[in-house]
Amino acid sequence: MDPERPGSSKPRAAGSSGGKTPGILNQKADSRRVRNVNKKDLKHFEKRLMEERQKLLEQLTHLEKDVLSQTLKDSSGDLSAYTFHMADLGTDAMEREKASLFASAEGRLLYHINEALRRLYRDEYGKCESCGQPISRDRLEVVPHARLCIKCKEKEEKAGQ
Repeated sequence: MDPERPGSSKPRAAGSSGGKTPGILNQKADSRRVRNVNKKDLKHFEKRLMEERQKLLEQLTHLEKDVLSQTLKDSSGDLSAYTFHMADLGTDAMEREKASLFASAEGRLLYHINEALRRLYRDEYGKCESCGQPISRDRLEVVPHARLCIKCKEKEEKAGQ
């Protein structure tokens, strides 16, 4: 039994690593475990992307309607014609800025989801935009709008540092 390969019953010669460096993951062995996306999966991911898109649109609508479109007087709840206290103005400005940042982040995510749907409808979904290799189903389960495989995403993040 080979301790480095569970399920293997083939013994190895002493000192033999079978052509592999012990302790280092073998890329070919890892790629065998990668489950690619099939037609059934595409329907699943389309549904997930559409649900996420709908949630984001609702959140953006709420932010736009209830927070960003209000005037300072509306947001304070003050119906009088008296001037505002400086602390109240600061709090209101901070809340509006925070809502604007949330809307910006949600807008970017909405863009990525729309792009993923575009790739899905063009039969390009699940393929890395950088290297052309399939993106694993496990990665797409976590990030359904992923456009890069793990290796290329790591390279992109390292280059951005």
